[in-house]
Amino acid sequence: MFVADTHIIIWDALKPDKLSIMAREALDMADRSDGIVLCDISFWEIAMLVAKKRVEIGVSYLDFIDLVLTARNITVQPITPRIADIVTTLPEEINSDPADRLIAATALSLGIPLITADKNLADSKAVQTVW
Repeated sequence: MFVADTHIIIWDALKPDKLSIMAREALDMADRSDGIVLCDISFWEIAMLVAKKRVEIGVSYLDFIDLVLTARNITVQPITPRIADIVTTLPEEINSDPADRLIAATALSLGIPLITADKNLADSKAVQTVW
């Protein structure tokens, strides 16, 4: 099981060639076993990227999300009190982006690695990452 950062979900669906070999293998392994965790904040991030036309999906946002959720063995993780508490203890080098902090905290709360290309997250050593 792995937590997938928002851009990983987008790349997996639209630009799989952008994924590293390790990221692709982790996604495939999780898909075949206990699943990929998607943080609920990623829905908002994707909606904003689509609305700002920073991501072109070719279908409606809701249709895209339905396709993403049915294409892989994905579990959506809501923000819990534990996740919110972990966010407040994360080091500042992760950055101040609330979505990044929630996604990292989700991985920590579940005790599983985060698939991400985000250098701030990988360099922080606060969360185990795969790229």
